[in-house]
Amino acid sequence: MEDAQITPGNGPAAAGNQPGTPTPAGRGPVSAPPPGPGPKPNAAAHLPPAPDVPAPPAGTEPGGRTSIAEQAVAKVAAIAARAVPGVHSLGTGAGRTLGAVRDAVAGSDTTATAGVNVEVGETEAAVDITLVADYGIPLTGLADSVRSAVYSAVEDLVGLNVVEVNVSVADVHVPEALDPRTVKRQPGTVQD
Repeated sequence: MEDAQITPGNGPAAAGNQPGTPTPAGRGPVSAPPPGPGPKPNAAAHLPPAPDVPAPPAGTEPGGRTSIAEQAVAKVAAIAARAVPGVHSLGTGAGRTLGAVRDAVAGSDTTATAGVNVEVGETEAAVDITLVADYGIPLTGLADSVRSAVYSAVEDLVGLNVVEVNVSVADVHVPEALDPRTVKRQPGTVQD
C-alpha cells in the first residue's frame, strides 16, 4: 500500500473532504484528487549502484553472442560523417559513380556507405573515411570534427571501442559561382 502524503487542508480529515460529504457547490462526494503532473521521482536514484563487474570473456556473454556486421558500423559512421558541416560528400567522384552503377545493376545500397571502410573485431572497430570537403572550410579542422563525430557515434550507437578513425580529404567541392571553368562568356566576345 502506498504512503499517502497529508498536508493541511487536503487530508481526509479536512472539512468537506470526507467521502460522501457533499461539496460546497453540491456536486456530490469528494474523492481523492487524481495524481497530477508533478515532479516524477528519479527511478535511478533509488537503485543501488551498479557493481563493478569485469566483462566476461569474449563469446561467453550471458544469453548469447552479439555480432555486428561491418555494413552496420559503416552506415553509422557514414551518417555521422555526413552530419558534420563542411562535408560535401563521402567517397571520391569515381567511387560514387561506380557505386551508383553497381547499385542500379545489383539492387544493393552501397552509396549509403560510399567512402567508408571499416574493420570490425569482437569489441573494437577501425574506420577509414574518404570525403569531399566544401570550399572554404579548414581541412584539418574538418577532419578533426569528422573523427570526433565518428568516434562518438560508433561507440555510443554500436557499442564498439573505436581504435582509430582515419580521414582522407580526397577533393574540395568548389561552387559553380567560384569555378573559373563555369564562368559564362558573353556572346560575341573574343577570348585571348
